[in-house]
Amino acid sequence: MSRRIRKLIGAVLILVIVCVYALVAMAVAQGRLQDADKLWQYLYYAVVGMGWVLPVMPVIRWMERPDSEAEPT
Repeated sequence: MSRRIRKLIGAVLILVIVCVYALVAMAVAQGRLQDADKLWQYLYYAVVGMGWVLPVMPVIRWMERPDSEAEPT
């Protein structure tokens, strides 16, 4: 598979992952943090706001792999 196709698939996959991640994070916040102290809410949103990077990193690594037919430079 060429890098160009992997980037297209990866971009769509990243969009799906981020959308699902955001919906789950909001559902958890609404279900669990509505009555919590403001400090806990801020901490939750700070951690979860940066947490989407972890599930996306393997997709980015996969997208950036060199083509199998390419000669090493």
